[in-house]
Amino acid sequence: MDEQNAPLFRQIAALIEDLILEGRLAEGQRAPSMNELAEFHRINPATARRGLVLLAGQGILEKRRGVGMFVANSAGDLIRERRHREIAADYVAPLVDEAVKLDLSRADLHELLEKVASSRGLYR
Repeated sequence: MDEQNAPLFRQIAALIEDLILEGRLAEGQRAPSMNELAEFHRINPATARRGLVLLAGQGILEKRRGVGMFVANSAGDLIRERRHREIAADYVAPLVDEAVKLDLSRADLHELLEKVASSRGLYR
């Protein structure tokens, strides 16, 4: 998904997911509150709430009554699994479609991927 064109509440959810994947928001740690998110990002608190509720519905955040939202124990795994499933449809298929339009061979596409991956620090 192109996060910049996504609704704000989805962008907020993606931001929190990224913090979890990067290890800056650990499992069991309190997530930013609706008001903290709204103030920091200068958005409507209801928008921030929708992002948090979305993540809670996916099992990534857990609501603790009277205390706030916390990162679920399996949050990182859940995010990785979902994003892994989405990567083919959201990124790889459009890339291959464009390569076909440009008449790139598999070898050309593979070489391009290797160059980009290497430039981004991916050496697997």
